[in-house]
Amino acid sequence: MAVPLLCLQISGCMRARVDESREQATAIASTESVVVLAKPQIEGTGAESQFLDCVSDRLVGSKPAIHVHPNESFTDKLFPWFEPGTVPSRPEQVASILAQPGVSEQVAATGVRYVVWLDGGTRRIDGGGSLACGIAPGAAGCIGFGWWEKESAYEATIWDLKQSRSVGSVGANVTGTSAVIGAILPLPFIARVQGAACQRLGDQLHGFLAGASGQVQ
Repeated sequence: MAVPLLCLQISGCMRARVDESREQATAIASTESVVVLAKPQIEGTGAESQFLDCVSDRLVGSKPAIHVHPNESFTDKLFPWFEPGTVPSRPEQVASILAQPGVSEQVAATGVRYVVWLDGGTRRIDGGGSLACGIAPGAAGCIGFGWWEKESAYEATIWDLKQSRSVGSVGANVTGTSAVIGAILPLPFIARVQGAACQRLGDQLHGFLAGASGQVQ
């Protein structure tokens, strides 16, 4: 248990990796916005709604801020073209959707230039130890030691609606070891991997959208 014990000294041990693949230059204008959507899956949807909100807040809170259009508002205005059963599977299909009566006008009204498709999740990948808690007359407490490791792996694929093509992707992978020590009261040391993945992915995505200058035009 050397790794969990070492992580106790830094209140949760985490390792992070960020990847970026760019297919085309990007430079979002101050009059343009993005929408962050869960990438549709064969069964269900992609990334969790709270992670979508976290990444959106990260883009808005960064400097300079990038305007993010509410995802539910976007899908409602573009109904039924971005519903799970009708959403385009390739960016090239966006052109045919925009050719439908009134669709391009609805997109223009939202100001959305880029669609960010988020996929991924957080899962437990390892763990061990034993922790027991109990209550006795006049006393209560825990004894033992337990640890677990989680992984948050997410990928954002960016589509340019103006050009009906993919412009690249950004990915973040964070693993972290958490532990609980039972010493009368349980002492938790938690590695918040999902929050770290949101921060890394959001910051990398902001730089990607802002382009080489790092500024919103």
